[in-house]
Amino acid sequence: MVATSTRHLSLEEFLKLPETKPTSEYINGEIIQKPMPQGRHSTMQGELVTNVNNVVRRRKIAHAFPELPCTFGGRSIVPDVTVFAWNRIPVDGNGNIANVFNTYPDWTIEILPPEQSATKPTKNILHCLNHGTSLGWLINPEESNIIVYPQNQQPIFLDQAEDILPVPDFVGNLHLTVGELFDFLKL
Repeated sequence: MVATSTRHLSLEEFLKLPETKPTSEYINGEIIQKPMPQGRHSTMQGELVTNVNNVVRRRKIAHAFPELPCTFGGRSIVPDVTVFAWNRIPVDGNGNIANVFNTYPDWTIEILPPEQSATKPTKNILHCLNHGTSLGWLINPEESNIIVYPQNQQPIFLDQAEDILPVPDFVGNLHLTVGELFDFLKL
């Protein structure tokens, strides 16, 4: 992560700035640009969004989004994958998915880039949990492990191929093991 601002901005000032590539987040008055996604990160992100949506979207249970800015609790963050329960997806006046999500996700997933500290994504997951998110995952592709953060519970460390990944109750029918998750990276 690279801080791109040395002066503190208000959240309102940040939200008026043009979008950046890669995307930027607003945390504690600073603009922090996310690292550019690389091959494993992009692959895992795409597969997660597809697999979650295959289970929940048709049945109008939830919707998974890649790199969706979420503004709440004085921050604007961009988790790698967010999942919103169907009845919490912001919509515009025409009933279409809104462009702006001024709320927390129900499930947040961060994928740790190579050689990045886990501190910032962990802080974002904890911020989400403190504002209503029911579950967070921190995926480490380099070490093939996942830390699961259930709301109001101890984190769970998973690194065995047969370990079943916990999902929010509203998702229900998504059954994915650690081995299946990391198999997304194999050709």
